[in-house]
Amino acid sequence: MHDFIHLLLDVLRNTFLITGLVIIMMLLIEFINIRSEGRLFTKLSQHRFGQVVLGAGLGIIPGCMGGFAAVSMYSHKLLSFGGLIAMMIASSGDEAFVMLAMIPKQALVLCGMLFAVAILVGWIVDLLSKKHNPKSVCCNDGFQIHQDEHHHEKASEKAGLKNLRHASAERIALLLGVVIFIIALAFGLLEHEHEHEAVETLSHVNVFDEYWMNLFFAIVSLFVVWFIATANEHIIKEHLWEHVIRKHFLTIFLWTFGALLVIELGLHYLDMESWINSNIPWMILLAVLVGIIPESGPHMLFVTLFATGMVPFSVLLASSISQDGHASLPLLAESKVSFVKAKIINAFVAAIFGYACFFIGF
Repeated sequence: MHDFIHLLLDVLRNTFLITGLVIIMMLLIEFINIRSEGRLFTKLSQHRFGQVVLGAGLGIIPGCMGGFAAVSMYSHKLLSFGGLIAMMIASSGDEAFVMLAMIPKQALVLCGMLFAVAILVGWIVDLLSKKHNPKSVCCNDGFQIHQDEHHHEKASEKAGLKNLRHASAERIALLLGVVIFIIALAFGLLEHEHEHEAVETLSHVNVFDEYWMNLFFAIVSLFVVWFIATANEHIIKEHLWEHVIRKHFLTIFLWTFGALLVIELGLHYLDMESWINSNIPWMILLAVLVGIIPESGPHMLFVTLFATGMVPFSVLLASSISQDGHASLPLLAESKVSFVKAKIINAFVAAIFGYACFFIGF
């Protein structure tokens, strides 16, 4: 019982750390998106190949915003079907933030590979397919390009420390949360307990126990504090609180906690590692099939398995190619035929590259 409580507490520490890092990165991405007034996502090349590159570029952006932008452009006939495929291959949804937090070096390598595969496959799809765009639709609930943010600031209140004078409950909660997280990072309150046997596999593959990395994120978090303190109330309530916290925080926390707990319990009480090592081809197939689900969360299992060293890179690659978080949900609503075709292509490509990497021992 004592061992289980110890294991549970360590999983909770890791979960809070991962979730905190992910939220910090999401807030920074939201800041960049707002400050650019959407221009980052709306410049489109006139060439077909440029659309594929753009789709891959939007997909590689961590989180859902780039994916939603690509779906919106595709729905308005501004992006080719190959560009859409490129986005879906390159995108890893919210798990991209998690991978950057858990396995930063491997995550960068993975992003580079996904970007290259996305461009190659998107280009081939456009060469082989005719023009394949759904009817134009008026809007897309999932993506906001923030072109009106500057108008909101002028109409109500501009960014500045004066916004702290009558701080809303949401602003206070965000500030307290980020400040507490910075303190926890700076004082090592979320670091691993290296002597605990159940987490030794985690300790040698991720950077959570490296104080300098935590300190780096603590410094980065100071910029987020400034952003929260100076942003106007519209941005605080509609974007930071409603979009980032309410839509993502609990989901990321629960999926991270669940994946870590299942794997740690399996390592501690079962011979799960040997079974998985003996069935990697089946794990690749499972990763491809789970990736078809248009939702962030299920992919977390394969991220965690790779971080603990229980599956090779081929499984993570197959899962990352196949899944695209919930960026494809608006596509399902707007064009079911495009959604099905895109998912079939994604799964096929994921299987090819996943098994290819497995057979060459990568």
